[in-house]
Amino acid sequence: MKQSILFFLLSFSMTAIFAQAKKTPPAKPAPAVSASMLKTRQDSLSYAIGLLDGNFFKMQGITSVNAQMLGKGFDDQLKGKTALTPEQADQIVRGEMQKMTKAKIQPNIDAGNRYCMENAKKPGVKTTASGLQYEVIKMGDGPKPKDTSVVRVHYDGYTLDGKKFDSSRDRGEPTEFPLNGVIKGWTEGVQLMPVGSRFKFTIPANLAYGDQGAGEAIKGGSTLIFDVELLSIVNKTQQ
Repeated sequence: MKQSILFFLLSFSMTAIFAQAKKTPPAKPAPAVSASMLKTRQDSLSYAIGLLDGNFFKMQGITSVNAQMLGKGFDDQLKGKTALTPEQADQIVRGEMQKMTKAKIQPNIDAGNRYCMENAKKPGVKTTASGLQYEVIKMGDGPKPKDTSVVRVHYDGYTLDGKKFDSSRDRGEPTEFPLNGVIKGWTEGVQLMPVGSRFKFTIPANLAYGDQGAGEAIKGGSTLIFDVELLSIVNKTQQ
């Protein structure tokens, strides 16, 4: 998410407000401001700052605050006399963000856990100590890569609902990458494969893209499925 430097500077200065906002009941909403109410440059600047910061935190999932404490926190920051240090304020805001993110993605995590539990019962599926699951489609007879190797592969990637979000096969060209530069599930899983093998991997969120996800296709907390064919080891000792 790209924002202007000014946008982030303004947002940082406001983090102190949220500690008190949790303790104080919300104030009654004020009437909406119209353009005719912005009579001075200071009025316009103040309102613009509120819009920018409000938009930022709205996108993070915050839908209501105590407007009185919001203004108090901002004013205290400008005067240099605050009830919280910047570090304390940052910790509070980050903590709230993490709680909201966790609540939002929990259904994805739960769905992944259920899928992995059932998948583990299927014949041929093996589960490693980390929770990675794999199934051998074809076992090759070549060497196995190390985590420092650069490998050449073909793959298809799917979400649990069967939607394909990426595929080197569809692009018609294999992909090369260092094994220590990809998600943990790939780093661990591909090292289990002799060259010439084709495996199916089920990768829990903590070994994939975690709570953050990756773009629109991969939501936070998603368990992913990959069909991977190891074609060759390009560089066996990549450092």
